[in-house]
Amino acid sequence: MAQIIFDHVTKKFKNETALHDISFEIDKGEFVFFIGKSGAGKSTLLNLIMKQEEVTSGKITVEGRRVDTMTRNKVPEHRRRLGIMSPEVGLLKDRSVYDNIKLALLATENADDRMREKIIKVLGLVGLAKKYKSYPDELSGGEQARILLARALSVQPEILIADEPTANLDPDSAWDLMQLLEELNYRGMTILVASHARGLVTIMKRRCITLIAGRMAADEKRSIYNQKSMDIFAERRILKN
Repeated sequence: MAQIIFDHVTKKFKNETALHDISFEIDKGEFVFFIGKSGAGKSTLLNLIMKQEEVTSGKITVEGRRVDTMTRNKVPEHRRRLGIMSPEVGLLKDRSVYDNIKLALLATENADDRMREKIIKVLGLVGLAKKYKSYPDELSGGEQARILLARALSVQPEILIADEPTANLDPDSAWDLMQLLEELNYRGMTILVASHARGLVTIMKRRCITLIAGRMAADEKRSIYNQKSMDIFAERRILKN
């Protein structure tokens, strides 16, 4: 059975349709890019998986659980199973690296007497175990991105969701982060990435789901960055239809 299923999902905000009739399945252990221009619906799609937005119509299933009909009291448990890297949830600059990750564990009720061991372990996975006492302003942009990844991994998720994880990173740091995501995928973790990084997507050659104006324009295995996502004529055609 697929780990994630979108079945004719539509999401509307007032008079605007952010996603229209989206259907796909993602198996456990896949690495999937969601690509498209700003406003294409990538972040909205990830937010629906995380239950940060409500569907207008259609069904969403994650690991056998219906997300679209999930009651409010079940949402925290659902999110605790997900590793989330989001630009909206950055590092607290007045807290050390260790305390930033500790807060995430406390917030998701994953704290226990092995918390210190968990934090040092995930920092080791991203190559920054020695930076646990550092503060965000003492780190480079690439290091901060890896700390965000470590924080997402601290809850030991089955699925990692990354919304524009390489935004504002230099090419070397972006590539280093992608290599870490690829290593996690090789270990069996499902990776979902919304990205504008055309070069990285092309080099990675993973499955790409292309969104244009809230509609699914392509779903290709081992794909390069699909030019449809940047094709204004394709966008106009979809909008017209």
